Amino acid sequence: MVRVKRGNVARNRRHKILKIAKGFRGTHSKLFRMANQQVMKALRYSYVGRKRRKREFRSLWIVRINAFVREDGLKYSSFMSNLKHFNVALNRKMLAQLAILDAPCLKKVVHLVTR
Repeated sequence: MVRVKRGNVARNRRHKILKIAKGFRGTHSKLFRMANQQVMKALRYSYVGRKRRKREFRSLWIVRINAFVREDGLKYSSFMSNLKHFNVALNRKMLAQLAILDAPCLKKVVHLVTR
């Protein structure tokens, strides 16, 4: 049977993992076995974090819209219902941006849908 030399393949695989682990503390960036575990864990966390970020931003937008709308004595759910009823096609992100950057404009939208 022919001898298989894996020097380059194994070294490149380890180097790739250690390169990703650069910046981790202590042996987590130096020793391959430890670095491999930490890289796998970090990749799982980053995958979950990308999903969580979307949830957190949506809830932040809802909180901002609700705070703005309550000044006019309206609830968030009824405001969103009225937006759909009047066919106003503004998403939560844009409504939250308007609440922060252009309050008079959003005030007009609120009065438009509450009449």
